[in-house]
Amino acid sequence: METTSLPLLRLFMERRQELRRRLKNRLGSDELANDALQETYLRIRRMGDATSVSSNPAGYLFRMAVNVAADQRQVDARYLTGSEVEDLLNIGADTLDPARIVHARLEVEALEQALQELTERQRAILTAARLDDVSQEDIARRFGISVRMVGKELKKALEHCGKRLDRKVTQRFGPGAGKES
Repeated sequence: METTSLPLLRLFMERRQELRRRLKNRLGSDELANDALQETYLRIRRMGDATSVSSNPAGYLFRMAVNVAADQRQVDARYLTGSEVEDLLNIGADTLDPARIVHARLEVEALEQALQELTERQRAILTAARLDDVSQEDIARRFGISVRMVGKELKKALEHCGKRLDRKVTQRFGPGAGKES
């Protein structure tokens, strides 16, 4: 059942364009700003009427949207894209030369080995986040841990798999974005 914090929702609707502009400047992308605003709207709709807001509701809304964007960035920070994993697992042997077939099979084996080396929780979090497309909030509830801990475990798992596959890992968002880690 959805509940709504009406004053906050009204303020959000009144200042949506201003929030979008500020987020676009902060995030450097109109698309990211729009995605963050959509998720912020949904979160406000789920908030209860009893939710207390700081003395600066406009600042609260902006901080909420920035936090949503940070959560989305963390989810999107990938070392192997879904299509790369799919390509590794679904290689058509008749379309590749023997050297590429061997290389691809070795990469699949390395990925399988890297996954086995993870802790059970890291493997489950990685699988839920990347293959099942489960949100970090849902994963946190499932494991009884914080969203931040989910992010840390996911990052460790992805870094481990990237290292085992000899892939350069680049942080896509946040402080240090674009730098190899």
